[in-house]
Amino acid sequence: MSTNRVLYGNYEAGDLIGWGGMANIRLGRDIRSGRSVAIKVLRRDLAQDPLFQSRFRREARMLARLNHPAIVSVYDTGYKEVEGGSADKVHVPYIVMEYVAGRSLRDLLKVGELRLKESIQYQIGVLSALEFSHRAGIVHRDIKPANVMITTEGAVKLVDFGIARANGDSTATITQAHEVLGTPQYLSPEQVRGETADARSDLYSAGCLLYELLTGRPPFIGPDPLSVAYQHVYEEPARASTRTLDLTPALDSVLVKALAKARKDRFPNARAFREALQSAAKGIIREDGGAHLGTFENDVPKALAMGGHAGMASVDR
Repeated sequence: MSTNRVLYGNYEAGDLIGWGGMANIRLGRDIRSGRSVAIKVLRRDLAQDPLFQSRFRREARMLARLNHPAIVSVYDTGYKEVEGGSADKVHVPYIVMEYVAGRSLRDLLKVGELRLKESIQYQIGVLSALEFSHRAGIVHRDIKPANVMITTEGAVKLVDFGIARANGDSTATITQAHEVLGTPQYLSPEQVRGETADARSDLYSAGCLLYELLTGRPPFIGPDPLSVAYQHVYEEPARASTRTLDLTPALDSVLVKALAKARKDRFPNARAFREALQSAAKGIIREDGGAHLGTFENDVPKALAMGGHAGMASVDR
């Protein structure tokens, strides 16, 4: 913990472990129980903006509804009063969350040591989390490797619901507050067009994630975000099996359906996607029902066993 003791209610904040355009995340400690936590704090300059205050509060409310082993838990929320630019005090909101020790899929992809079995296990964990959040009526809208943490035990934790929306919210489009919501490599065609995102949009993004896990690169890359967005709408990705020789036709077919341009041509829900992937991966992963949390006995990935940094996923946009 940092020697700079900053209190957020009953929580002591320490070292910075994540940051981005909207919020910072600090490693914290519950001073009552001694438990390690992650404290996500809205940036002070944004705390004076009602729009960002609203988005931050919405994230806290949504996460509080999602009690699932593959979704990071929220323990508490609150406000810290700090000095503003004038004589007025600024009420900076914070969220106290489960601290996840491990690495993000982004980190593991950079290391380049993910095996096929691990990649499929992790994807099943993500789909399990989406099954639950979609049943609760919540669309994540930013599924990407940086937002999937793998614990030191090999379990999946989906994090960062900062731009999530309740399903059917008509304001859930590509832009808000003059920024792109989502990450270009994982945006669905409808998000690129500025249409409302729904659960099938998350499944498209999850398809992009699976493609990268299996091939080492996203389905579309380009010199700038606009060129990548164009490909999501108008071009077909190369078959994953042309990039990774040990992929089966069954896995190829799962990706083709997941990455369909039209929502109606994709999997109808996360469960259907998960079951199709499990069927295509028979003989690669365990079939005892334990796969949905991304766990597997005595087979923690080398990259995790090596240690690495511990903390929450990034909050970058």
